[in-house]
Amino acid sequence: MTIEITLLGTGSPIPDPNRAGPSTLIRAGGQQLLVDCGRGVLQRLAAAGSSASTLSALLLTHLHSDHIADLGDLLITRWVTTFTPDAPPLPIIGPPGTAEVVEATLRAFGHDIGYRIAHHDDLTAPPPVDVQEHTAGQVWDRDGVRITVAPTDHRPVTPTIGFRIEHSDENGTASVVAAGDTVPCESLDELASGAGALVHTVIRSDLIELLPQQRIRDICDYHSSVAQAAATAQRAGVGILVLTHYVPAIAPGQEEQWRALAAAEFDGPIELGDDLHRVEVTARS
Repeated sequence: MTIEITLLGTGSPIPDPNRAGPSTLIRAGGQQLLVDCGRGVLQRLAAAGSSASTLSALLLTHLHSDHIADLGDLLITRWVTTFTPDAPPLPIIGPPGTAEVVEATLRAFGHDIGYRIAHHDDLTAPPPVDVQEHTAGQVWDRDGVRITVAPTDHRPVTPTIGFRIEHSDENGTASVVAAGDTVPCESLDELASGAGALVHTVIRSDLIELLPQQRIRDICDYHSSVAQAAATAQRAGVGILVLTHYVPAIAPGQEEQWRALAAAEFDGPIELGDDLHRVEVTARS
């Protein structure tokens, strides 16, 4: 009994030919949960053997553009590639403001939706969605998979949330926490406590602070550095630290530099890599 993490997109707001935008696929108990939907997510889903039409739910940590860039493509593609009559709506779980963003996205695609309904007899209504807004508590309990959310700290972006996904059966419980963008905070420590893995976005503040553009240096005050993310993992006692959303992108051959920064603060296994990097998380004793 495991949970599988696939880093679909490990990039940042800066377009990168080798890294899609922030998105993570979590497979648990036959369910496929997509955390955030940055640019290129559908191509990465296809490469991971998944698709928009097979997702169980979309989980949004916050509403920054790089984390929702392909929301419209995801909604439309799921709609037109789902051939089951009366298909259930896509559950979308995010912080307050998510419903407004989803509604505006569907409105922006209103002409396209109208064209397709006019052309296809079996498309009679817009893409069905079930939007749920939360900042804390259990939000999902289906077939042995539970999801809990807690607030994180990405101010002035507010509210933002992290997700804890747990899969239980007779052999135990495997758990993964997806932190999203945040600085260290007590609520994330509590959410991640004892988890099998923590998926955390990271920046190299030591490199960013050397850049001349103030607008880029500003990101240091509301993102966790590699060391801060690792310290969060250590405090929470997680099993594996999975780094993603690298700013700047990891240059070829520099992976061990990033790993060393994390290892100075966290004494467990550290995973990082390119898009489609996979990590398996088993139940902890």
